[in-house]
Amino acid sequence: MQKYQLMATAAAGIEALVGKELRRLGYETRVENGRVRYDGDMKDVLTSNLWLRTADRVKIIVGEFTARTFDDLFEQTKALPWEDLLPVDAEFPVEGRSHHSQLHNVPSVQAIVKKAIVQRLSEVYHRRTRLPETGALYPLEVAINKDQVMLTLDTTGDSLFKRGYRRNKGGAPLKENMAAALVLLAHWFTDNPFVDPVCGSGTIPIEAALIGHNIAPGINRSFACEQWTNLTSAGLSDEVRDEADAQADYDVELDIHGYDIDQNMIEIAQENCRAAGLTHDISFKQLAVKDWHTEKVNGVIVANPPYGERLSDHEAVHELYRQMGDIYRPMTTWSKYILTADLEFEKYYGAPATKRRKLYNGALRTDLFQYWGKKKR
Repeated sequence: MQKYQLMATAAAGIEALVGKELRRLGYETRVENGRVRYDGDMKDVLTSNLWLRTADRVKIIVGEFTARTFDDLFEQTKALPWEDLLPVDAEFPVEGRSHHSQLHNVPSVQAIVKKAIVQRLSEVYHRRTRLPETGALYPLEVAINKDQVMLTLDTTGDSLFKRGYRRNKGGAPLKENMAAALVLLAHWFTDNPFVDPVCGSGTIPIEAALIGHNIAPGINRSFACEQWTNLTSAGLSDEVRDEADAQADYDVELDIHGYDIDQNMIEIAQENCRAAGLTHDISFKQLAVKDWHTEKVNGVIVANPPYGERLSDHEAVHELYRQMGDIYRPMTTWSKYILTADLEFEKYYGAPATKRRKLYNGALRTDLFQYWGKKKR
């Protein structure tokens, strides 16, 4: 199979995790801001779409070049071998973005790129009429940064955070790939207890269970590239999925609990858990943070509490942080990982974090406050 330059995109602060995931899958990587580069064929494209927990998308890099005029953009786009990727009936919309570049008019950039590809394909396929664009979808993007153009083909379709199990969201849900990132950053071992004390719709516990069982996060969804019969051989998708299913360990016993003060959110979490096929792996229960206690040791707490973004919520949220500190500080064998946009969290929690890590939840700056426990032997 033909090899491609590939790129996994990621939220700011998550790139290193994506790089680590790809290296575990056996790829050599180059981590950059917002993306990780690697090489692979269409089987690798399917494999990385299926297995990446923290990435947003997997893209094929079609070409890169410098362009400061529309003529440069047109000619260099047209010179690329689009026929190697796009069949004669391909539907290929072109999205665009531009930053700090002479070609700053995005609609014009998109139109020029589209025109160049149409002309190239029309010449190759000997088309005197318009290309039909009635076939499979091949989403293209032109991104220009400081006059450097990158043309990519999105192999994913709906973003990788859309696993397919979240039937109901509730308010302000955490994306699945960010939840997976929090679990991975917590360095949780599956023989230890795992608790989310403010679980909301259950995303963090569900991602922990998927990791605990080594279940590929994309196993219950499809990807855009699975419709590209010109690039994927018959049965390749089934082959990759069968290989992933064989790697899952459904027998490992997990001790995962999710709590929330809102019974409605607990019911939503249970619904999502059933959709993920993890009903017997996670216990969800209505419980306030201040009412939880445990005799277990060496556990991990991962939480995404309310941020108190509205002024009226500040007092209640700060009281919640104080309750967390009162309960969690004496639990010296437990590690706690708490994500919040309130950068004064430590003051209300009552102790400085062992480490802080800046992450972006969408466009919102957040910090992951990490309190490392000392495991009891």
